[in-house]
Amino acid sequence: MENTNKKSPKYSPEVRERAVRMVLEHQGERESQWKVIASIAAKFGCSGETLRSWVRKEERNRGLRPGTSTQEQDRLKELERENRELRQVNEILRKASAYFAQAELDRRPK
Repeated sequence: MENTNKKSPKYSPEVRERAVRMVLEHQGERESQWKVIASIAAKFGCSGETLRSWVRKEERNRGLRPGTSTQEQDRLKELERENRELRQVNEILRKASAYFAQAELDRRPK
């Protein structure tokens, strides 16, 4: 049976790093960065758009391009996860507090 999955192949971190490094090293040799990217992408067997996204990510990580670095994105995800967990805990505590307050009121003699 033929695999109809259109997902692109995974590239190892080493391959990504090497391709990005080559783009950054050779970008002054052509009239545009895109031409360098297209040339190097062909050598690595990936699309130009894939390599361009890797290059943009590395440029943000190095502070060469505005945007959120990978490290900042990871920290933001962690803080958002922690925030969700704390909201859940607060909701549980709020409900428990209301339950025990009502139980206390029901227990008092009338």
